[in-house]
Amino acid sequence: MSQSSRPPLSLPFYYGWLVVALSFLTTLTGAGIRSSPGVLIHPFEMEFGWSRTAIAFAVSINLLLFGVAAPISGWLLDRFGPRRVMMGSLSFLVIGVSGTTFMTEYWQLVLLWGVVVGLSAGGVGSVLSATVATRWFVQRRGLILGILNSASSTGQLIFIPLFMLMIVTRGWRVGSWILVAVALTLIPVIYLWMRDDPAELGLEPYGIKEGSAAGSQTLGSLRAAGGGSGSVPLSEVFRSSTFWLLAGSFFVCGGTANGLVGTHLIPHSIDHGIPQVTAAATVGVMGGLNFVGTVLSGWMTDRVDPRKWLSMVYALRGLSLFILPFVTDFSGLFIFAVIYGLDWFATVPPTIALTADTFGRQSVGKIFGWIFLSHQVGAALMAAGGGVIRDWLGDYQMAFLAGGSIALIAAGLALKIPSRRAAVPATAVATEVTSA
Repeated sequence: MSQSSRPPLSLPFYYGWLVVALSFLTTLTGAGIRSSPGVLIHPFEMEFGWSRTAIAFAVSINLLLFGVAAPISGWLLDRFGPRRVMMGSLSFLVIGVSGTTFMTEYWQLVLLWGVVVGLSAGGVGSVLSATVATRWFVQRRGLILGILNSASSTGQLIFIPLFMLMIVTRGWRVGSWILVAVALTLIPVIYLWMRDDPAELGLEPYGIKEGSAAGSQTLGSLRAAGGGSGSVPLSEVFRSSTFWLLAGSFFVCGGTANGLVGTHLIPHSIDHGIPQVTAAATVGVMGGLNFVGTVLSGWMTDRVDPRKWLSMVYALRGLSLFILPFVTDFSGLFIFAVIYGLDWFATVPPTIALTADTFGRQSVGKIFGWIFLSHQVGAALMAAGGGVIRDWLGDYQMAFLAGGSIALIAAGLALKIPSRRAAVPATAVATEVTSA
């Protein structure tokens, strides 16, 4: 091994596990910052006099651009590697959050939280998790996807209750500066120890076997379908029924998760007299349970048909959203938190696995970026729509019932996805993409 390929740290275990840990902390921080507007709605109403609809619109811009950033960050991750993308995204998050503490006008909220935070958080979201997991791991890929994507809920578990406590005791600006300090601390750590690919260290992906064709059949067939290039052309991807079924179901995931629950659960709870800190702590409970649910989802994705598992997760989400309109006290909110928390981000591991199985692991960053864009379009529409419905009807009942209904539709879409596990002959995958 040459000097240039030596790991920056001498570790008694595979270096990819450190890469996963750094990616986890970065995604955790980005998710904590991006989800903070959920606890800022009430303080902004009180201090600035902005309406619920106006604030929800700014949040919807954040969610939409978080999704727009996904295909961009997918291209950047494939082109420049996770290390530089992570440092750049955290730097812009610092600019956006610190700038918010000085705002006095509504347009500044839209610019800073909507545009700057939305775009920069997209660089450390699910596309980063998909890229790191598929570059560094062959075996235990589903488990790694579960761990990395649980970082989003873990970020909310840590940051939202802490942020709400700081809002109640010291004000929202002090809480914002804590978020800035955490992001600043991570940047030099990533610079020193993060690496983009195992080949940089003279390593192979974890679990790959010499002479193994694992993961190469679908990739090779799609390269052939793309005229021999190393990447699947988007024109071929957009003609695949699998892509649209994954994008359609993930649209519903974003709308029901980030759009409805992530944006409006705390305001809904406050509307029913549940104290702010209690409501935020309940979101923390959801985050803790989601850590379990997402890791379990990754583990199950390695062992069962991911289409059926994905369908079951959407069905459970739909049932939980049918409960939420009737939650008017803490006991009901806690029951919802337990049910919903287990499936909050559990859709991500099977969705990424199906993407990799169909289009090849070297194309995951780019293609999952487009799928994640549909997730955030759904989130933006339902974040804004939930605010409009609340101001129009006086409560969120119809918004949550609509969310439950479309989650059941997504369960049906998941079952329509063609099976593309690695065991399927490569020619079958190429045929599906080129003939779609």
